[in-house]
Amino acid sequence: MPSLFIDGAAGTTGLEIRERLAGREELHLITLDESRRRDEAARRAALNDADFVILCLPDDAAREAVALIDNPNTRVIDASTAHRVAPGWTYGMAELDPGQTAAIARARFVSNPGCYPTGFLALVRPLVRAGLVPVDWPISVNAVSGYSGGGKAMIAEFESGYEPTAFRGYGLAQTHKHVPEMQRHAGLAHPPIFMPAVVRVYRGMLVEVPLPLHALPGRPRRAAIEAALVDAYADAPLVTVATDAASLARIEENAGTDRVTLRVCGHDDQARLIATLDNLGKGAAGAAVQNLNIMAGLDPLAGLKA
Repeated sequence: MPSLFIDGAAGTTGLEIRERLAGREELHLITLDESRRRDEAARRAALNDADFVILCLPDDAAREAVALIDNPNTRVIDASTAHRVAPGWTYGMAELDPGQTAAIARARFVSNPGCYPTGFLALVRPLVRAGLVPVDWPISVNAVSGYSGGGKAMIAEFESGYEPTAFRGYGLAQTHKHVPEMQRHAGLAHPPIFMPAVVRVYRGMLVEVPLPLHALPGRPRRAAIEAALVDAYADAPLVTVATDAASLARIEENAGTDRVTLRVCGHDDQARLIATLDNLGKGAAGAAVQNLNIMAGLDPLAGLKA
């Protein structure tokens, strides 16, 4: 029975992972009580005793945790931003490319995707791969997330009434930490213009990429863009392409699940590519559990809210 240690299990993502692992008899969970949770010697022992480790920590703490592992066997899934473009780490989005699931299955170090990049890459990567969007195209992405994505501090701000707004745009300096991940794994020559915001919804996410089809090389039709996404995710049980282009897209659509829904709206001159997902589900904890299942040779959907 493989063993698992979640470093940072008391945080928002850690608690969501624990929820998905409840009742999983094929895994042995290593836990530390509150008095030892921040004890370095206890953490070092747990990190090295476990077959699998999931890191739910700030970036610097995640790097420190990896440095504490002094054996060649412990396999790591890092849910922070620290290793998403780092050499030697496999990107943990099973649906990204053909062969990505196999790469995750054999990897020792896997970086969990970010919530915003999951929606962005689900929309853009297949189109770049198919040549429908050039690698040097100036891509922009608008995205709104539930406030739970900001962790305990932001949750307290919104739920205490300290944060008075319903919509808070941020990342205005174009230095958001998710941008290198988006560029690298989409295969783009230039970083996308990223316009994130937090809204007064606990969980859920909507990511949108506008495409001027009339200006793209070859002037692909809306149907060709949609067909490329349908083909890319034909065998991806957690990704659905909604082919009713007139349907509404709501941020809450996949809240509480580990699914992603994609849409190609508009017409043959202008298209709006839209992804809806749960920032805590497929955007965080759900992806971590999916990666764990793949790495451990278990049912990839075990414990997930599909």
